[in-house]
Amino acid sequence: MSDPRLFLTVFATVFVAELGDKTQLATLLFAADRDTNKWLVFAGAALALVATSALGVLAGGWLSRHVSEGVLHTVAGVGFIAIGVWTLWGRG
Repeated sequence: MSDPRLFLTVFATVFVAELGDKTQLATLLFAADRDTNKWLVFAGAALALVATSALGVLAGGWLSRHVSEGVLHTVAGVGFIAIGVWTLWGRG
């Protein structure tokens, strides 16, 4: 039931995706305040990431029961390509 490769793949993918994104920058700004308890910032950010990840897992589980895997892969692929094109388009 446990698959360390799956765990490492998910960990690495989420870790890289979260590096330098607006959520991490917002967390950095909260923690930069000298009067802020850094542990509370960490706990709040960690709980928020856990909650959004839980929503993703629940939504993915529900979708997998109602939509074929092939359709999900296609939609995800097209979505990532669209985000990439949008990102490149916005650079100009």
